[in-house]
Amino acid sequence: MVYSSESEGDSLSMVVNQPRQEVAIDAPIVASCNDRIRPLLDAVDELRHLMVMKEGIQLPTIVVVGDQSSGKSSVLESLAGISLPRGQGICTRVPLVMRLQHHHIPEPELYLEFNGKTVQTTESRISEAINLATDEIAGNGKGVSNTPLTLVVKKHGVPDLTMVDLPGITRVPVHDQPENIYEQIAGIIMEYIKPDESIILNVLSATVDFSTCESIRMSQQVDKTGERTLAVVTKVDKAPEGLLEKVTADDVNVGLGYVCVRNRIGDETYEEARRKEAALFESHPLLCLIDKSIVGVPVLAQKLVQIQAAIIMKCLPEIVKKINDKLNSSLSEFNKLPKTFTSIAEAMTAFMGIIAASKESLRKIILRGEFDEYPDDQRMHCTARLGEMINQCSQEMQNHRSSDLKKNFLMDEISVLDEAIKGIRLPNFLPHSVFIALLCKKVDSISSMPIEFVEKVWTYIEGVMIEVLTSHSDNYHQLQIATRRACLNLVAKMKQQSLNWVMEIIQMEKLTDYTCNPEYLLESKKLMAKQDKFMDDVFNAVLPSAVIYFEGFGGVEVVRLREHKHVVPQAYDLKARMTAYWKIVLRRLVDSLALHLQLSVHNLVDKELEKEIVNELMMNSLGGGGVEKLLGESPSVAGKREKLSRTIKLLQESKKVLARIVDEIATA
Repeated sequence: MVYSSESEGDSLSMVVNQPRQEVAIDAPIVASCNDRIRPLLDAVDELRHLMVMKEGIQLPTIVVVGDQSSGKSSVLESLAGISLPRGQGICTRVPLVMRLQHHHIPEPELYLEFNGKTVQTTESRISEAINLATDEIAGNGKGVSNTPLTLVVKKHGVPDLTMVDLPGITRVPVHDQPENIYEQIAGIIMEYIKPDESIILNVLSATVDFSTCESIRMSQQVDKTGERTLAVVTKVDKAPEGLLEKVTADDVNVGLGYVCVRNRIGDETYEEARRKEAALFESHPLLCLIDKSIVGVPVLAQKLVQIQAAIIMKCLPEIVKKINDKLNSSLSEFNKLPKTFTSIAEAMTAFMGIIAASKESLRKIILRGEFDEYPDDQRMHCTARLGEMINQCSQEMQNHRSSDLKKNFLMDEISVLDEAIKGIRLPNFLPHSVFIALLCKKVDSISSMPIEFVEKVWTYIEGVMIEVLTSHSDNYHQLQIATRRACLNLVAKMKQQSLNWVMEIIQMEKLTDYTCNPEYLLESKKLMAKQDKFMDDVFNAVLPSAVIYFEGFGGVEVVRLREHKHVVPQAYDLKARMTAYWKIVLRRLVDSLALHLQLSVHNLVDKELEKEIVNELMMNSLGGGGVEKLLGESPSVAGKREKLSRTIKLLQESKKVLARIVDEIATA
């Protein structure tokens, strides 16, 4: 028995346990199982013709591999009873799918299928037809291609088989072959023999050591146990010595066994070749010792038919399951595609739905701080990011040099006072203009920070909005363009409004000094209560140091202050008031920025966004198309719809093919 499994049932046992029969030389190579195998093979061939393998569904396939000049083409010729292309170098440059079918009519029928067309041919012109088709697929050079060419042979006496003949393995480029010819061929071969559904028919020459064959090395890479590898040994008449030991010892782990054959030589007919083959294995003193169950082309054909039937029966349930699963998945994906609109009302309803969904997402992300739509994308956790930005802005203003209480202690105040006392005024009187002048200087020094903050915030909000709007209009290319344009226009307007507002509050802070915050009086009185001690430490100490530590200000330099004794008391007074007031100014700026930001994004989402998008829509309508134009399918969605439609049609046809063959098996 070859390749059996208890789980495959009685039908499989009937096929694979068929006793080997003695075949008359003039009879068909194998006919005992054809009636039962043909429907299975036709179903698989039909699935292959439908190109179901492009959907990731592997089909049971006999893959013929061999090193260059191993006799691979001769083996296939013996099975098919036709002449294949011959010549130096690589003759097979594309995967050749050979579909052999026993034909009761004496006149054979041969044709090629490639590039979506069918080309009829004859036995005498088959080599020429294959070469022309190969050139059309792979080009006129010596390169190879992975695009298959199908040869259908309906002829009396051939076994019912479908095999894929692959280019012979060569390592050295010759006759203008590409430098990477080995890599190209190896890639094609590995793609075909890797699936578990593939049976590897490895053609080996008796004249070489099997373990050195590249085709054996490749087979062992994907079929380590050898359970799906069958070896055919050619050229046995040229190296009969030790052949019996090589095929019985099986040093290269060929699980499905060996078949030794003698191929046609010269102008022999295929009938003559079979008679000479039979005589060789009967009369040769060494070859006659090989068991008759593993010699001869008829035995090879019988084994291939049985193995083919077994693998088809084994894989059939899984193929049915995969096709059903793939079909269900494709239908589900197809049904999720956006609906195509048949009226303006449908398009408008969909449009309003997209806008509503976009607004709700923005409310969650920007206003309510809900992260469920983007749990892992921290960039879209908007409330957290905005909080970080306002805190960073506050910290930067607090750390600005204008807020440094120790640097050049009282010198800015003294500089302003020196100018003020030169005016015509009462002595020891602190004019209000001095305080305002110092305040303006400090506000100017940090005025760029709120502006930079506003620009940074609106740039961030713009990115968040585009992400959300793009996501909700993902299936509609024109709507994506329109909503993006509306978003950019709206954010630009909102940003300019915020910048105008920021510059206005900066001007307000410079115009006058006012606060009702009680912390101002508490802080300024606290600092003024320490004025006398400060003056004593600076001017009355016996050995005053260059730097003294003073509560409220820290370590301050006092050496330069002694040069301005006449204005230091007023400078200290100014410093105390400004220190207390400056804290209020910074907090007021940060609070105002935060409140303005919250109000602006609320207005943006709840009031302005929909209005801006509708305005953009109306502008588009003037150019014709309106909502229907905006909701036209994007190229990617249209391509996806077309691809899914083809896939569903293919899988539905494949399902019908399998349903028919399953019914036939059940009936049998």
